[in-house]
Formats: sequence, C-alpha cells, structure tokens
Amino acid sequence: MFKKIFAAAALAALASSAFAATPNTFYAGVDGGSTKIDNFGDNKGSYGAFLGYNFHQNFAAEIGARRLGSWTVNGADVDANQYAASIIGTLPLQNNFNVFGRLGYNKVEAKASYNGFSADADDSGVLYGVGVGYQFTPTISGRIEFQKPSSDSHNVSAGIAFAF
Repeated sequence: MFKKIFAAAALAALASSAFAATPNTFYAGVDGGSTKIDNFGDNKGSYGAFLGYNFHQNFAAEIGARRLGSWTVNGADVDANQYAASIIGTLPLQNNFNVFGRLGYNKVEAKASYNGFSADADDSGVLYGVGVGYQFTPTISGRIEFQKPSSDSHNVSAGIAFAF
C-alpha cells in the first residue's frame, strides 16, 4: 500500500513540474497594468517589456523596461519610466501554476514639463515583487505581478512570456 501511495505521489510531482521553466532557456514578454505613485493622484496605465534567462528550473535573471505612466501634477506634465534587473525565484505548483518572487535593482526616471520648461529626476534602489504564473504550453506562459519600484509607488501588471 505504501509503495502505491509513494508511486502516485512521485507521478503527481513529476506531472506538476512537467511545464516548469526549462533551464538554459531565454524568454521575452510584454505586460500591461496600473501604477500608483503617492501624491500623484489616480492610478495610470503602464506597459513594459522584459527579457529573461532561466539558469535553473526555479531561478531566472531578468531585465525590463516599463512606462509607469503619465500624470498632471500642479499643472506640470510628469512621465515616469522604470528600468530594472532582477532575480526571479519560482515555486511550481500543481496544474501548471506557480508563484514567484522578484528581487532586484531598478532606476525610476521622471520627466516633468511646465510652460516650456522641463526637469528630470531619477531614483535608484531595490525592486521587489510577488506574483502568480500559469504555463499554457512549454513555450507560452502568463503572469500577474505586484511590484514595488520605489518606496512611494507600486505597479500591478498582467503579462505574457514566450520561451525560446
């Protein structure tokens, strides 16, 4: 009886990791979402692109760029962008689902313009995030993620990635 339970558990574990990230593969993707920056008013639409490399079944290195949004603050037009490099840790679950965490470094740039005058500012620091993913096929996956690019901002996004 114990051998049958062990065999069934082993098969279930293998089946759940069948669609896990294949080591030594690259992937690229796009995402869209919403960004909130404290004291900047409402959430704004965001979009981005990323490129990653799975160096282990559960770990990847990723770079990305994201347009965080455009706001009008006290009459000035403000555009914010994010550039990031991260390590992604993934824990496969059953039925092709996974949870992941992100830890990295990013630069958030803001450009403001008002009556023909413009100014730039940037902030660099730690980036972290958490999310859930789903592996549709061995080469196509989707993800939903919460990121904290700076102490006064957060981004929620949904994306799709293609492995190659």
